[in-house]
Amino acid sequence: MMSATEKTNPRLLTPEELGFVVKLYRELRQWSQEQLGEISGLSTRTIQRVEDGQASNLDTRRALARAFEIEDVDAFNKPYAIPTEEELKAAKERFEKENITLPALPLTTGKELAGLVELASMDLSTPAFDLSREADERFAELIDYFRDYRDCADCYAQRDKFAIYDELQEHIDALKALGVSLRYATRKMVVKGALPEAKPLPVTVLYVIAFELGKEPTEFATPRSMPVGW
Repeated sequence: MMSATEKTNPRLLTPEELGFVVKLYRELRQWSQEQLGEISGLSTRTIQRVEDGQASNLDTRRALARAFEIEDVDAFNKPYAIPTEEELKAAKERFEKENITLPALPLTTGKELAGLVELASMDLSTPAFDLSREADERFAELIDYFRDYRDCADCYAQRDKFAIYDELQEHIDALKALGVSLRYATRKMVVKGALPEAKPLPVTVLYVIAFELGKEPTEFATPRSMPVGW
């Protein structure tokens, strides 16, 4: 296997070299194999096979190019030059300029989630791997439930919140039984209004991310500027 510092002339990559390039780009973005699978629409097993140097088809290589936001979706199907160390460094600097890395903290109790929801103005909640239909529905129910609670949290007396904690806990436990582990992060942002005279609004964003149980990362990257749900 060649190193990232070697200069190569453009040519068709061998399956082993493609796996090397895909892993480089994935790690540059601090994505897990599960996250790359979710973004590309490929299964985690397919990502593993590609990175292990096994043969892949045209559609798989196109999906990977799209995931890495390569302008030419057939870049991996044409003669390609493996990036040098300097090119990788420049790409890393661009990525860090456009993205922020947040800690992925364990989310295990309904009471903790309720408290986070009360402090947040909006959220970005998404799975980081392919969920089963049952897990996908349960995750959607959890998100819908805590968003509804956020809209009326001020109306609850403290003693009445225990029913909310229990309901959220039931969803969290059900997801864990289905092999889903929840991680969260919070982030302060400024939302700019559509009108020039509108004042920027400081908000707290809650991220709730579903990872495969036992494969949770310690951090994840997200764009510095991006749309989030109220």
